[in-house]
Amino acid sequence: MNRNIKLTIEYDGTNFQGWQVQKNNRTVQGSIETALKTIFGKTIKLYGSGRTDSGVHALGQVANFKISTLMSLDEITKAINGNIPKDIAILSAEEVSRDFHAQYSAKIKTYRYTILYRKNRCALQRNHCLHYPGKLDIRSMKEEAKSLLGKKDFKSFQASDPAKKIKALKNSTVRNISDIKIKRKADLLIIEITGNGFLYKMVRNIVGTLLEIGRGKLAKDSIRDILAKKDRSAASFTAKAHGLSLVSVKY
Repeated sequence: MNRNIKLTIEYDGTNFQGWQVQKNNRTVQGSIETALKTIFGKTIKLYGSGRTDSGVHALGQVANFKISTLMSLDEITKAINGNIPKDIAILSAEEVSRDFHAQYSAKIKTYRYTILYRKNRCALQRNHCLHYPGKLDIRSMKEEAKSLLGKKDFKSFQASDPAKKIKALKNSTVRNISDIKIKRKADLLIIEITGNGFLYKMVRNIVGTLLEIGRGKLAKDSIRDILAKKDRSAASFTAKAHGLSLVSVKY
């Protein structure tokens, strides 16, 4: 019987060239597919909820694959974990309906961007947060972030993607952001964004813009103006990849 197996995956993206399989590059998808081939003796396609870029981490990436096997879910989890690098971990495996697809069935995703907000850098978390030693007006950042909520055209926050350039021109750039939180926790400033989908580098471009607001480089209502222009050059810099994590995907 062909079974559809859903995996919840955690990984440290530091030493990966992103999620998606690339020839001659170390990727998360490629590493797991190699493990599946070792376990089941044949090539198996793994479908992820979406791509994460080089250096981006995941606390709850979701993927699925189809296989005919009598192995239990615990046995599948243990077998994959025994054949993948230590910077990837399968947190759980569950059997889902035949029509479940990790990408196309996804309804809500949450991303978290972590900033080390203090004078001196950190050795232990250097690959998981952006160090920002300056002053930020967090209140202004929170106020401006409200303009991102709701169903809007986020074209100004979409980076160009050479691999998908033609397709991107045809696809809608409208997304619905249902929640955005900016909170201080000790030395960390955490920006968490939840929505029904995200454009290429959209979260990192939003974070870069919010940081410019916090620095006083952008005026009040700047995000509203940036959205209206529908032009990537209107927004600010792209925040570095290592501060970003995919937190969860809901179906």
